[in-house]
Amino acid sequence: MAYTGRYSSNKKSQYDPEQEKYVLKWVQDVTGESLPDGKLAVVLKDGVMLCKLINKLRPDSVPKINVSKMPFKQMENIANFIAAVNKYGVPSSDLFQTVDLFEGRNVLQ
Repeated sequence: MAYTGRYSSNKKSQYDPEQEKYVLKWVQDVTGESLPDGKLAVVLKDGVMLCKLINKLRPDSVPKINVSKMPFKQMENIANFIAAVNKYGVPSSDLFQTVDLFEGRNVLQ
């Protein structure tokens, strides 16, 4: 399953709860794992599910997923995800920054 760029030209500047539900469901469908209820940025903050997601799309993209609650380990997961999806074909301009997701800022990116 390759990146199609579906959302890259369709960015919205406002929060869309329906799109957030869609993304959460898609992540659950692809990974086969349940996600806790909550805002997308909070659910994905530790980067674990992001790493599992890219590993489903392209196995072994992130060989080591940190399950530590230490902030620097969680940010390492996010950075590893970003590097892996960039190799998968997602342009850097369509990606959030590690610190933005971790701190819940600019999550509409």
